[in-house]
Amino acid sequence: MSEAGVFAADERCELLDGWIIPRPAQTPPHATVVGLAHDALRGALPAGWRVRIRSAITTADSEPEPDLTVVRGVPRAYLSHHPGPPEIDLVIEVADSSLAEDRQLKGRIYGRAVLPIYGIINLVDQQVEVYTDPTGPAATPGYRQLQAYGADDFVPLIIGGQEIGRIAARELLPGSPSPSDPR
Repeated sequence: MSEAGVFAADERCELLDGWIIPRPAQTPPHATVVGLAHDALRGALPAGWRVRIRSAITTADSEPEPDLTVVRGVPRAYLSHHPGPPEIDLVIEVADSSLAEDRQLKGRIYGRAVLPIYGIINLVDQQVEVYTDPTGPAATPGYRQLQAYGADDFVPLIIGGQEIGRIAARELLPGSPSPSDPR
């Protein structure tokens, strides 16, 4: 639709549950946290895994653009298609004004697609929410498990079904600099 001129070239939208939804502009805290999370993930991932930033993924009924996605393979593997559920181990949304939508709408979409782990870096409550055990196609799709991590906690990083490390939640939250942070 962008190529046909229906949307402006710089207009950001997502296809969610059959609806074209405009993406809000990133606030400075949102953009900062996306960068912090990208840096933390990139340094922790094993060979064969990549982090994508604000790039589309494809599910059976949607084409969301998570803030961060951990995918299997090399970057050129996605020249002809967006990653789909078999190639994705983790999706992350950074939420401020979008918190309700990320919890409900995107949680339903990602759970229906059986994406193993869905994280929300919740800027409103200054916590990292990790959703696991997706229901898949169900009457009310979503996730069966939720674990919330505060600034003093460590978030497990699970890739390929195995915990490969832990990330200090404070490293992902804007109001929680690490002790070595010169702020």
